[in-house]
Amino acid sequence: MDMQTAFQNLNWLAIFVAAASAFALGSLWYSPLLFVKRWMKETGITEESAKEANMIKIFGLSFLLSFVASFFLALFVGADAGGGFGALAGFMAGLGWVFTFMGISYIFENRSLVHFLINSMYSVVSLTLMGFILGVWQ
Repeated sequence: MDMQTAFQNLNWLAIFVAAASAFALGSLWYSPLLFVKRWMKETGITEESAKEANMIKIFGLSFLLSFVASFFLALFVGADAGGGFGALAGFMAGLGWVFTFMGISYIFENRSLVHFLINSMYSVVSLTLMGFILGVWQ
């Protein structure tokens, strides 16, 4: 398939929803229910410093980056993928590329294994979910 056809076959609503799913997963992943306390300990972020952060900038840019990831994953998955292939493609992209390259960075930055696993597995699970949504939503 050529790039023009690939762009014409994009489902922009599916791309938006897949991006929103990663954003929603992040709100659960980095919540008191799952990993926020350990993540804050590993990063050195305190509740006080978090309150001082520019949340509009953080959430806005995070959603924009999720949208970009969703867009490129949609091109990678293709228009006729199906949910199984979409989820597998997302998982493989997450584990094969994101997990590994984050691992390299974390090794050189001497960050903890726990910090690496919290952040990298969020990416793997997000891309798997995004791939499923993009694959199902023809």
